[in-house]
Amino acid sequence: MIRLFFLVALTFVAACTNPNDLDEAPAYMGNFHLGHNVVVAPNLVKGPASREASKQEWIDAVTQAVSDRFGRFDGTKLYHLGISVEGYVLAIPGVPVVASPKSALILNVTVWDDALGKKLNDKPHLVTVVETFSTNTFLGSGLTQSREKQILNLSRNAAKIIQNWMVQQNNELGWFEDDGRPAKEKISLLTGVPAAAPEENFPADQNDPSADQITTTDIAPAAEGVVPAVE
Repeated sequence: MIRLFFLVALTFVAACTNPNDLDEAPAYMGNFHLGHNVVVAPNLVKGPASREASKQEWIDAVTQAVSDRFGRFDGTKLYHLGISVEGYVLAIPGVPVVASPKSALILNVTVWDDALGKKLNDKPHLVTVVETFSTNTFLGSGLTQSREKQILNLSRNAAKIIQNWMVQQNNELGWFEDDGRPAKEKISLLTGVPAAAPEENFPADQNDPSADQITTTDIAPAAEGVVPAVE
C-alpha cells in the first residue's frame, strides 16, 4: 500500500479530467436515477508526505460530490452507489518542481441495481484520482491550495471519473438500459455513427485484478427502502 501511494504521489498515474461541467447536460446513462449514495472509509490510509484529513471529512466531501454529479440524472430506475475511500495523499509544500508531490485519492466503487437486488460489478472497481493539472497545481497543490480545497477538488474529480466509468459500462454492457442492450448498439442504429467514448478509457471488464491491491468493501442491496448496509 505504501509503495502504491509513493508511485501515485510522484507520478501522474491517472488521466486528467474536467469536473467543471455540472452546469451542462449530463452524459447519456440510460434510465439511471441515483438511489442510495453510501460512502464509507473503514480502511483509510494516509500516504507519505501528506497533510492530515479525517475519515468524516472524506466521507462528507465524496458524498456531496457524488450527489452533485449523479443527482442530475432523471431516469426512473434506481441504482445505488457504494463507495469506499481507501487512501489519500494531500500534497504538502515542497521544492518546485522536483520534490512537490501530487495530491491523490483511491476509492473502490460498487454499483447496485435496485430492481434486481444485486451488484452490477462483482468486484469493487478501483478508481485512482490525481489532482487536475492547472496553472495552480503545476508546482504542486501543496504550495497553492489549502487542505480543504485539495479535498474538494479530488472528490469532484473522483465523481467525474466514476461517471465516465459508468457511462462506458452502459455503452459496453447496457447496465442502465431497460432492455439490457449495450447503449452503443442503439446509438449506432439510430445515428449510423459509433457511440462516443467517455473522456477516460476504462476496462469494460469490471473484474479488474488490480482491484485486489486494495482492501475492498461490500455494500448490501436496498430492500423495501432500507439503506444499503456496509458488511
